[in-house]
Amino acid sequence: MNQTHIHLIITHLPIFGSLLGGLVLAYGLLTKTKQTLIAAYILLIISSLGAVIAYLTGEGAEEGVEKIPGIVKNMIGQHEDVALIALISLILLGISSIFGFFFAAKQSALTFKIALIILIICFISFGIISYTGYLGGKIRHTEIDNKPSVVIQPSKE
Repeated sequence: MNQTHIHLIITHLPIFGSLLGGLVLAYGLLTKTKQTLIAAYILLIISSLGAVIAYLTGEGAEEGVEKIPGIVKNMIGQHEDVALIALISLILLGISSIFGFFFAAKQSALTFKIALIILIICFISFGIISYTGYLGGKIRHTEIDNKPSVVIQPSKE
């Protein structure tokens, strides 16, 4: 297994993890259960770590695909630029989730206010990481744009 494989596998973790963590966090806010908030924070911290791993394996993945015929280097550059913003956003989410975890564990009066702020950070981060994944998918999956790369002629049978 090389960095391209690791990158492709791990990139799904921050996307789905931030979505799931955000939904669990929202549920914890609605039900006002600190245990649910803590579970959400753990999911969000793991998602943030996944984003770090995805970013660190990105360069190796780029080296693995840039020589493949049909790969547009401009697409890789766009993905890489947005990936840095996504990384920063998810690191912020992870750090804020660590703080949220401790506030919830200590049963602070600020627990639910902090959870609401983290929920906002979470859904912004989810939007950014989802767009990053979309751009990454476009590097190799031409069907995303609904533009056929090869025109197939119907058979004359």
